[in-house]
Amino acid sequence: MAAPMELSCWGGDWGLPSVHPESLTVMAYAKFSGAPLTVNTINKSWRTPKGDLPVLVSEDIVISQPAKILNFLRKQKYNADYDLSAKQGADTLAYIALLEEKLLPALLHTFWIEAENYCSVTKPWFASRIAFPLSLYLPGKMSREALNRILLTKGGPPLYSLTEVEAQIYRDAKECLNLLSKRLGTSQFFFGDTPTTLDAFVFGFLAPIYKVCFPRVHLQEHLKQLPNLCRFCDDILTCYFRLTVSGHSPAGQDTADANLQKLTQLVNKESNLIEKMDDNLRKSPQHPPRKLTTLKLAAGGEESSPMSRLSP
Repeated sequence: MAAPMELSCWGGDWGLPSVHPESLTVMAYAKFSGAPLTVNTINKSWRTPKGDLPVLVSEDIVISQPAKILNFLRKQKYNADYDLSAKQGADTLAYIALLEEKLLPALLHTFWIEAENYCSVTKPWFASRIAFPLSLYLPGKMSREALNRILLTKGGPPLYSLTEVEAQIYRDAKECLNLLSKRLGTSQFFFGDTPTTLDAFVFGFLAPIYKVCFPRVHLQEHLKQLPNLCRFCDDILTCYFRLTVSGHSPAGQDTADANLQKLTQLVNKESNLIEKMDDNLRKSPQHPPRKLTTLKLAAGGEESSPMSRLSP
């Protein structure tokens, strides 16, 4: 029997199972590969994370970082890339590297550096999921880490000022989105009709840009001009997370919601079965009720009935 696997990650909102790109990537891959993860979303009732999320725990094994978590799931025979050729496997690595180099800096900037977005959306949202007093500290720490990561990869010559860096990362991000749109074309997924690791990473990066309601949405506006990428996100939300395009379904598919959904389906099935039984009873021939015969006592006080003759 396989050891249970629990995934701790940031929760969802705006019609997403998670607003956190790395968490969303792992959750999508688990859906694609059929990995039976128990998802624990971080909130004030859970222990505040000490390290980076998502974190996968299986018995005494603790794994963080999406790439390492996905490798662990593959070793447990949950492999979404089983049917890929060697060339498609190489293409997967190349496109994931493209996402991390070209799209991730703009994604981090949109969430954590853009002042209006950070103050009105990102900071309050994450702080509401973290227990006091760490809620006053961790969002700012995460913002500083995002800025350091951007400057580490994009802040060297010839880009010296933050304004130049910002302009460059958004140019790179739009170029990356255009390449992804061209590569996807009219296909449902990047390698045909079955989602793979690449689809999980692309979905994890694109869906927050597409769905989160920020006041500054220049990258979202460019994404919405690429309808095949928007359709790609909507299809995964609908087919694998049972979330509607409008985002009115509950965000996140945690264990309690899944159990409630199963219970509701069971009750509905039983109700339909009872209705069919009632219909069958109504349609079946109706016989008048039989009258009970009056039993007469024979001589000696015994009942003269068939039952008396069956007794020894």
